[in-house]
This record gives sequence, structure tokens and C-alpha cells, in this order.
Amino acid sequence: MEQYFLAVDIGASSGRHILGRLENGKVTLEEVYRFKNGFVEKNGHFCWTHDRLFEEIKNGLKKCKEIGKIPTTMGIDTWGVDFVLLDKEDNILGDTVAYRDSRTEGMIEKVEAVIPPEELYSITGIQKENYNTIYQLFAVKEENPEHMEKAETFLMTPEYFNFLLTGKKMNEYTIASTTGLLDAKTKKWSYDIIERLGYKKSLFGELYPPKTVVGGFTPEIQKEVGFDCTVVLPATHDTGSAVLSVPTKGMNNVYISSGTWSLMGVESETADCSEESRRLNFTNEGGVEYRYRYLKNIMGLWMLQSIKRELNDEYGFGEISDKSRECGNFKAIVDVNDNIFLAPKSMIEAVKTGCKKYNQAIPQNVFEVTQCVYLSLAKCYADTIKEIEKMLGRTFDSISIVGGGCQDGYLNELTAKATGKTVYAGPIEATALGNILAQMMSKGVIKTVDEARDIIRNSFEIKEVKAFLDGGK
Repeated sequence: MEQYFLAVDIGASSGRHILGRLENGKVTLEEVYRFKNGFVEKNGHFCWTHDRLFEEIKNGLKKCKEIGKIPTTMGIDTWGVDFVLLDKEDNILGDTVAYRDSRTEGMIEKVEAVIPPEELYSITGIQKENYNTIYQLFAVKEENPEHMEKAETFLMTPEYFNFLLTGKKMNEYTIASTTGLLDAKTKKWSYDIIERLGYKKSLFGELYPPKTVVGGFTPEIQKEVGFDCTVVLPATHDTGSAVLSVPTKGMNNVYISSGTWSLMGVESETADCSEESRRLNFTNEGGVEYRYRYLKNIMGLWMLQSIKRELNDEYGFGEISDKSRECGNFKAIVDVNDNIFLAPKSMIEAVKTGCKKYNQAIPQNVFEVTQCVYLSLAKCYADTIKEIEKMLGRTFDSISIVGGGCQDGYLNELTAKATGKTVYAGPIEATALGNILAQMMSKGVIKTVDEARDIIRNSFEIKEVKAFLDGGK
């Protein structure tokens, strides 16, 4: 009897249910359901629609039943930093505010008045970004102190969906590491930080690593979807899952998990919480088997996704890529990590504003705007890999790009050219794959991370893009 493993992979713009199975040493994938995601404006804030998302999770499960492919296990992964607070009746307190919301403006300064940034980084190793959970919680404390008082449980987004499926509340290590509330060295909550900031220690439960079994569906969910299934914790932070599927064996390389965000870094056995690492704004996030993801968050394809939406999806990503390439003579570059690009009303206007800010040529049409984004991303990748090499005291010869963004041949070429490194592109469904691999490891179907990565290399085409195209000009 075939064993199926279901990844429910929910990103900022879409979610999908992907079934995986292992046959003759290769993983095969089948997408069975897809749905849209995005935040909405509610009560003056950008918010996620958790009720709708959970209905979509159940819809995908019903689709598995409909096609007669019942998963043995399933796992949910999502973006990081966002959370819910539950009261004693397990109701959500307040709105499910999204990380791109402006409620955290000024919160960094308020947190730093309690804990100096140097001390905070020396404990957590997490880069300073205003959307981090630590600052979101301070915003709740400032704006809605009654929610903090009534709160009984803190759950990150995928943990909340697990609770709705199983009735069990479990905090998972990799996504907890994005909060800015973990001690990077002990891999546990820093209750010192939590209590100094006035957050209730009792909110934060025991941390469980990827591959841990959560439990089966509640009777109500079983009745609704038509079957029972064991819910397993993958790396519930999507980047943690994506990194598990990076095919790195024998390659001296840096990875980029390329999607709405570009997460660029290396896998490490130890956290670097040094002052130099803080100054360069690197982060130490948790991975499968407690391997650290030493990386930098880069704005990523969010900018292109936003422009595509602004154009009412008139052009596909392939067309945008091709038309940007045709504007190759336009050379303006901006800092893609500037907060003006985090959630602008118009990304096109934000890029033009950025060009003015950085004394660059102003784009005259939308594809000069996207060309600017492409060049700026490649430049940021090049700068980041130099910083990684400086911090680690070693040189890397290649970059593995995984995730949906690895399909953009133009960006891959620009990255190879800007960095002088060989680029390896693939696999595409990196996050879902990592999610499925963790489930297989939980069941003992796969024994080790190295074995998992061997299977990835055997299962999928990895495209190679040589460095120094166009003669290295």
C-alpha cells in the first residue's frame, strides 16, 4: 500500500496541499489543492484571515479524500513571526495582524529602552526587523493591554492551525526562533527577556523539534474531512523546511530560499551572536536537528509580486522577466531592504522614490522599474555573500537557489554575474519537500538529513548557471 505524506505549505500570497511519496529512492510530488492568501485591511490594520485559511486547509484535506489518496501524516508550515493570543476559552484575542502592518512603528526603540540592542542580540542572535514577534507583542501590550492580561496561550500561525486540527497546543522550535524571544545557545525561550519586557512567562510553552508527532485529528475534524491523519511537526517555519531540501552535498555553497522573501545564508552548527554579526544584521534561526540557519532576510520577489498585482496581473512572471531583460541598458540600483518597500501602496512609485533617494536614474516605464528590482536583488545577493565570507573566514564557490524564485532564469543569470559564483537552481517546491522529508524522517522512512538531501538530488533536475556571463563584464 502506497504511503502518502501531505505538506500544507502556506505562504504570504498562496497556500497549497502537496502529497509526496517515496518510490525507488526518489520523491514524487502531486499538488492536490491550491488557494490564495493575502492580508486584508481590518480595524485600521493589515490582517490575515485565519478562519478562511483554516477552511482552505480542510478543503484540501477533503480533496485528498475525494481522489482516494489519504495521507499517513501531514505537516503545516507558514511564514514566521506572526502569532495568536488565546484566552481561557481558546478564542483569539484581537485581530490576526500581519507582520507588514505598521503597528510596530516605534516599538524597537521602546524595547531597546528596556534591553539594549547589543545585549538582546548577544542572547537571541536574531536580526533587528520591526516585524519581529518581540516588537509585535510590545505593540499589543501598548495598544491592547487587556489582551495581554487575558491571554492564556501564545501560538505561532502554524501551531494554531495544528491546534484546530488536533486539539493540542504545541510550540515548535524553528518558528519560535523567529520571534526574537529564544536564547540561541540554549535553544529555549529566554524567560529573562520575556519577563523584562512584561510578557507573561506562562504564555510560552515547551518547545518541540521538527519530526515530533502532534496527534490525530479531533473527532469533529475526522467527521468533516472523512478520515483521520497523524499531524507531525515539520520545520513549521517555511524557510526551515526549504533549507532541509537544499541539495548541498559536495558543494561549497551558500543557499537562497527564493520566494516572497529571499533568505540567503549557510547552515551552521553554532550560532554567531557576536557584535560584528549584529552590526551586519545577520540572523541565527533554528533548523532541523538544531542546525542553525545563519542568514540574512532580503526583500525578495515581494517587490515583483507587488508590481504584478499593481498591473492587475496583466503580465505573467515570465513576461515580466523577459521585458525586464529587454531593458538591460537601464542600470539603476536601490537598497531592496529599505523599509519603503515593505508594504507601499504602490510598489512602482516606491521604486521610483527609491531611485531618487539613492541618486539613480528614474525609471520611465514599468519594465525599467522591474529591471531596477532585478539588478538590485542581484547586487544585494553579491553584497551579502561577501559579508558571509567575511564573517566565516572562507570563500564559497556556488549558490543553491531553491523555491519558486529559482525558476526565474534572468535573476539566476544576474546573480551569477553579480556574485561571480556558479548558481544551481532547484528544486522548485523546496518548502513542501522539506516539510515532507521531515515527516518521512519522523516515520523512519528516511534516517538522516544527508540521506534526505541525497534523495533530493536523485529526484529533481538541478540547473547550473555558470558565473561571469557575457565575458564577466
